[in-house]
Amino acid sequence: MDIINEKIQKYAELYSSEEPEVLSELNRETYVNHLFPRMLSGHHQGRFLSMISNIMKPERILEIGTYTGYSALCLAEGLAENGILHTIELNNENEDIIRKYIDKTGNGSKIKPHFGEALSIIPGIDETFDIVFLDADKESYIEYFNLVIDKLRPGGIILADNVLWDGKVLDRKSTDKESVGIREFNDHIKSDTRLDHVLLTIRDGIMIIRKK
Repeated sequence: MDIINEKIQKYAELYSSEEPEVLSELNRETYVNHLFPRMLSGHHQGRFLSMISNIMKPERILEIGTYTGYSALCLAEGLAENGILHTIELNNENEDIIRKYIDKTGNGSKIKPHFGEALSIIPGIDETFDIVFLDADKESYIEYFNLVIDKLRPGGIILADNVLWDGKVLDRKSTDKESVGIREFNDHIKSDTRLDHVLLTIRDGIMIIRKK
């Protein structure tokens, strides 16, 4: 299901900043060599992530779900001079491409990849985060949220991807674990009085969640 009209999407990309060449290269390589390339953030969403990061100038970012590294590279564009981005990827088969493009951007000292189960890794990262980008298995979104909310500084934000889930959030008959997980996550965020939040119809839906 296409949430956004394809022509409108192309227009939005045309009137957004250009995709940096190294990210365009990563985009192409992901589509040629990896399963489920649609998981990659892509030009429009990537420029949005970069914009948010550049506005906030974060010192610490946590990304849950690296895939091939596109979104991590976008978020890293706005890091403060001594900033660090921790990114967690379950599939260690993606390690080579992730490290390849981290090196290409010269951000090897700023991006720290972790490989394995995020639910096990997050408790061991002793940081206070300015931005958390959530883009891993959808059925675990609430568990990830509960792990990171106390690590997020007041005024920090969580960016949760795929919160429209191809429109399945509208259909209570969609009972697959991902659809149920996203609907429960959205309901949870809406009811949490510690937060301000806006659901944006960018691509497959991004929720911006600010900790008060």
